[in-house]
Amino acid sequence: MTKLTARNVNVFYGDAHALKQVNLDIRQNEVTALIGPSGCGKSTFLRCLNRMNDLIEACRVEGNICLDGEDIYDPAVDLVYLRARIGMVFQKPNPFPKSVYDNVAYGPKIHGLASSRAEMDDIVTSSLERAGLFEEVKDRLGAPATGLSGGQQQRLCIARAIAVCPEIILMDEPCSALDPIATARIEALIDELKQNFTIVIVTHSMQQAARVSQRTAFFHLGDLVEVGDTDTVFTKPVDPRTESYISGHIG
Repeated sequence: MTKLTARNVNVFYGDAHALKQVNLDIRQNEVTALIGPSGCGKSTFLRCLNRMNDLIEACRVEGNICLDGEDIYDPAVDLVYLRARIGMVFQKPNPFPKSVYDNVAYGPKIHGLASSRAEMDDIVTSSLERAGLFEEVKDRLGAPATGLSGGQQQRLCIARAIAVCPEIILMDEPCSALDPIATARIEALIDELKQNFTIVIVTHSMQQAARVSQRTAFFHLGDLVEVGDTDTVFTKPVDPRTESYISGHIG
């Protein structure tokens, strides 16, 4: 089942045409990987999906992006609610300068998801458990989140994203700042989370895309060149540009 649809999406930064006529379906409870060389438009496209590009003054987005059939660029859309439905995890772990507990409780507090301290405790605990972090931090929930390791901070950011019960999680190169062991933990977590969430991940690592995703979209110079089942894209690409990128000749 399709969760998000993008139709004829163009993005301009001033006069620069960063994304050109992109058409892509994101399926529910699957991991879709966006791959391609640096500057190809994959992160730009990801940021269109929860309107993070609205924060860039010179950026203009054209076309249609629909979540469950509703246009997310409709002027009536509540951006706070939209970004609760479509959460985001960034390249560099970015915990708030608060305690581990308060990082996870922040979103639920803003959205009024808990009516008592006990309910908030449940949300924080279950979010940390789902992010595979609770056992490591259960004795230091009141300690500053900045004291955690890089890999733990990134899992905390994932816990923070899922605490508001989003439907979709966007991940912009979530492992690029992490060591191989922390990366393996995040990849295993992504595999578990797709049971409950739809995930879109930008990754510079083709090996990571092959490991974690069910579908892969290849971007090049602002064009969506090819999209399909991950195995097919990597073993029998249709477009010669995809073949060149996968074999290391461009990128």
